[in-house]
Parts: sequence; C-alpha cells; structure tokens
Amino acid sequence: MGKILQDIWIINNSGIVIYNRVFEEKIDAQLFGALMTALNNFAKELVNEGLSSFNLKKKRYSFAKRNNLLFIVSSDKKYKEKNVHKELEILIDAFFKNYEEELEDWKGEIDIFSDFEKIFHESLEDPIKKLEQGFWY
Repeated sequence: MGKILQDIWIINNSGIVIYNRVFEEKIDAQLFGALMTALNNFAKELVNEGLSSFNLKKKRYSFAKRNNLLFIVSSDKKYKEKNVHKELEILIDAFFKNYEEELEDWKGEIDIFSDFEKIFHESLEDPIKKLEQGFWY
C-alpha cells in the first residue's frame, strides 16, 4: 500500500503537538493541535466517542487515540478510509515501538520525537516528489 498519508500530527491530552510533519503549513501546529483536541473532546461529549475522521473538499483527516495521545493524519479523499486507518495504525505501532522507553519517563521534551519521519517514511506521500513525477513521466 504505502505513500497515502500526507501530514501527521501527534498530540498529547493537553492539545500540545509533540510531533508533526506537514508539507503546506497553513496554520501553526500548536493552534491546530489545540483545535483538533477541542473538536475531538466536543465529539466525545456529543456521542461518547471521539472523531474517527472528517472530510474537507479534497482532504480527509483521520483520528486515532492510543495511550493518551491523539494521532491525526491527512490523506487525499481518493483513498479508502479503511486503508488510511490501516496505515495510521501502522504509524502508531511504529511510534510506540520506537519511543517506548522515552515515553515512560517523558518530561515534555518534544525534540526526542524529531526523527520519527525517518522511521516511518515509507507510508508518507511527498507532494513535491509527486509533482516532479508528473512532469517527468
């Protein structure tokens, strides 16, 4: 499968983005994190569950919560939602596998997660490379 996730945010319970990888940052990551946490909490109040996804015109934002962290990814709407969630679960597993020790004694330092993209790059779509390929093929 692979290369379907565009952007990633990992957010703690306080709404602080501890990791993000965004190609076209249109909003500050911390503001985005606070907004998404608020939306997810609002959904919990309405239906006793958090968000699983929502769609904009061309993008889908998919959510998953594990161990007090909210994982959000964006993808093109052309991909099936179940495939996006499958990639999201693989991303979450990779995150906890690689940062298990750091998370046990975590004191709020977000720089320790900065190399996560290197670990999980095979599922990340690169819009710049995609554009380049459109010109050359």
